[in-house]
Amino acid sequence: MWPFKKKQPVETRSAAVGYTADIIAARESYLSGHRGVAELTATVQTCITLWEGGLSIADVDGTDLLDVRSLAIAARSLAVRGEALFLIRDDGLVPCSDWDLSTINSKPKAYRVSISEAGGGRTQTALAGEVLHFRIGSDPAAPYFGQAPLRRSSLTANLLEVIEGALREVYEFAPLGSQVLPLPESRETTMEALARSFRGQRGRVLMRESVHVQAAGGPAPATDWKTQSLTPDLQASMTTQNLSAARDSICGVFGVLPGLLNPATTGPLVREAQRHLAQWQLQPIVALIGEEATMKLGTTVTLDVLRPTQSYDAGGRARAFTAVIQALAVAKETGVDPEQALKLVDWQE
Repeated sequence: MWPFKKKQPVETRSAAVGYTADIIAARESYLSGHRGVAELTATVQTCITLWEGGLSIADVDGTDLLDVRSLAIAARSLAVRGEALFLIRDDGLVPCSDWDLSTINSKPKAYRVSISEAGGGRTQTALAGEVLHFRIGSDPAAPYFGQAPLRRSSLTANLLEVIEGALREVYEFAPLGSQVLPLPESRETTMEALARSFRGQRGRVLMRESVHVQAAGGPAPATDWKTQSLTPDLQASMTTQNLSAARDSICGVFGVLPGLLNPATTGPLVREAQRHLAQWQLQPIVALIGEEATMKLGTTVTLDVLRPTQSYDAGGRARAFTAVIQALAVAKETGVDPEQALKLVDWQE
């Protein structure tokens, strides 16, 4: 019917990756992370920084593509998202902000990746051999996806976020340091002037005479001079204990010994924490990175975190080296084959 058209035109909008989508995705990743919560807490950022520092200084043998910058980006992406993806190009590795993939026999075969640019993002399709896809915490149901440590410990991460959020609201809205002082019964204007006179009187003795008396006309009650504090009692809610337990659990998920962040930590414990992080967390991750790079680059690629981070007991290693040298010298003097002697104690090299 006039003036309406019989058929309304179909409105089409672009759904491809553009500048606005890239900005929103980047801000979302900065604020909340890819999966999980608590990415804004100092505990998580401390653990992520340790991952970045450990992986960025790793010894790389077999390729020049895995430079310091790429390893640092990979470490942060693995810590927050559980996976990292790079396009292999002649001038280096290109980090991808987002991607989806197709698989055959649970193995990736093709990717559609999104690459962030200063003037707007772009998408392109690449075969599996053209990308380096690092992932940790893969589930057997989806071995082509990785899982972040926080996603695998969502209960602890949620608890940490809730506690720190509650503390933030308490310090922002709760009447910390406020007190209620009983005042004599007077007119409203007098009460207002009296309450206003308490402002800015820090460190001074404020004297106010009370006229409250008992019904029989006796002296003023002693409770008339007692102030009542409005500061919430956080100790009764065990906030400190719960916060410490949640932080320790988060550190354990990232492979960081909780004692490393303890104020009473000593030097030996710091070294043990660094050794534990490098040996049980970072070295297995770089082994996965080296395996993926070896398969995609066509050359044997190995990475080592233990030597650059010096994750060993220097004194104990020196004593062990001295003992080995003496044992080899004695074996040579007595005619014992050193290789057979080393095999007896499970030493191959």
